Amino acid sequence: MLAYFDCFSGISGDMTLGAFIDLGVPVGFLADSLAEIPLTGFDLVVSDLSRNGITAKSVQVHTQDDRTSRDYSTIVSLIEKSPLPRKVKEKSIDIFDRIAEAEAAIHGCSKNEVHFHEVGAVDAIVDIVGTALCVNYLGIEKVVSSRIPLGTGFATCRHGTLPVPVPATLGILKGVPVYGTGIPHELVTPTGAAIIVSLADSFAAIPEMIVEKTGYGAGKRDLEPIPNLLRIVIGAGPDGPTKYRTEYQQDTIVVLETCVDDMNPEVFGFLMDRLFEEGALDVYWIPVFMKKNRPGTMIQVLGQKNRKNDLIRCILSETSSLGVRYYDIKRALLQREHIFVKSVYGDIQVKRIIEPGGSVRMVPEYDVCKKIAREKNIPLRVVYDTILKSL
Repeated sequence: MLAYFDCFSGISGDMTLGAFIDLGVPVGFLADSLAEIPLTGFDLVVSDLSRNGITAKSVQVHTQDDRTSRDYSTIVSLIEKSPLPRKVKEKSIDIFDRIAEAEAAIHGCSKNEVHFHEVGAVDAIVDIVGTALCVNYLGIEKVVSSRIPLGTGFATCRHGTLPVPVPATLGILKGVPVYGTGIPHELVTPTGAAIIVSLADSFAAIPEMIVEKTGYGAGKRDLEPIPNLLRIVIGAGPDGPTKYRTEYQQDTIVVLETCVDDMNPEVFGFLMDRLFEEGALDVYWIPVFMKKNRPGTMIQVLGQKNRKNDLIRCILSETSSLGVRYYDIKRALLQREHIFVKSVYGDIQVKRIIEPGGSVRMVPEYDVCKKIAREKNIPLRVVYDTILKSL
């Protein structure tokens, strides 16, 4: 399951819980699970409210805790000794860990010396552990988040009046893409910042996905003119279950090109190996005629966009070229997956390809066939044909 956090009005712990509850996480499940920590003296109150015509869940934690201060080790011990699922405990501690590291850097102390005030209260523990419970309940495996908007002004806490964003929030968001809004309120709390930094695999525009459901969690203030909401979208990614996929998968890759006419041709074999080591999807040598009618070779490389710089560096360092052209292209792909099948050579890996119309085609992996041919000392074509007959 893929989740996209659309933080157009920021993020806090209660907004996150509200959005997850709106997605279908039962309130009773959260209350019963949190009682196992054990946390006592709190009630989880959920209500519906409307912000700019959008219905959302508002979560309030009514507690008699009186905002008790707890240190980092106390909170970690509380979570570790609970009977909660291992993944829930690990994610909860990771979120608290990020807050503790930010606070320690601000106050000039070690992480274990940090005393949480607002974040150590029962309501903050409910928000953080409750979020980890929701992620586990919904089976979310990957999270992508939008850029994080920041407000301005001042906020009051145990340490007095602090500028917004407060220092802890900025410390947690180190390395995360943010932008200013000019809204004179705290849009991102330390708890919200730690939650999204811990959960998110990346910060980008909404990824390719099949939308299943959308949940809205409400913040406490009514902002003008935008709705003070967190939107979480869940669904299947491009590699999700077959029932959510279209007939063709689509993605965007980069094409890199350069032409050479003054290089020893013996280098090309080594260059191809190096390019594949750097993550190339495919490599081509294309005969061309260059200036003064000299015969040359166009080097064309296909690769994922995040490997572009590595591939450019490889081309410029291993060839006599002085420059590389590159551009993005879209491609459509048949659905495929790698599976293991039984054959006379044992369990081997093949590609299972879904053709247009739904028929299935099995294709032996070239490298697997080559390895078997060498080990058995038999022709490659014999191995290939034998495996095809057994599929």
